[in-house]
Amino acid sequence: MAHALVKPLVLPADGRQSETALAVARGTARLLHAHGFCVVSELPLPSGRRADLVALRDNGEIWIVEIKSSVADFRADQKWQDYRAHCDRLFFATSQDVPCEIFPPDTGLIVADAFGAAFYCEAPEHKLAAATRKSMLVLVARAAALRLQSLIDPNGPYAEFV
Repeated sequence: MAHALVKPLVLPADGRQSETALAVARGTARLLHAHGFCVVSELPLPSGRRADLVALRDNGEIWIVEIKSSVADFRADQKWQDYRAHCDRLFFATSQDVPCEIFPPDTGLIVADAFGAAFYCEAPEHKLAAATRKSMLVLVARAAALRLQSLIDPNGPYAEFV
């Protein structure tokens, strides 16, 4: 029996990210996957902030990656400090066109393009409290499940949750 070609399901772009930011996100997600993480993008956090990438490892470790596509993007946005409360490690990801020296030394740094990425420096670990970890795990799981369901049933009642 021949198998039919399956068209991949794709989330619609939300229009907030530049082409550079989308390329950095894609390459960074590939790097994280190669290191045993699954990634959820644009995840609303309990603090009211929205994390660019939240990465979850099978041991429950949670990393947040904030994407900065330019020096101006980094300088205009200081909300990244709030992300520490929701992860074990905090990273920035950027393109090779942005000078690495502008990023804080107490965060990790990933340099990426649309096809891959590399760790420029590791992020220090600051372990989450058990209750915070559990709430983040539930948040990531629900977001991933609702996004998948919205792809399967695009006219369903899921859009407000993705």
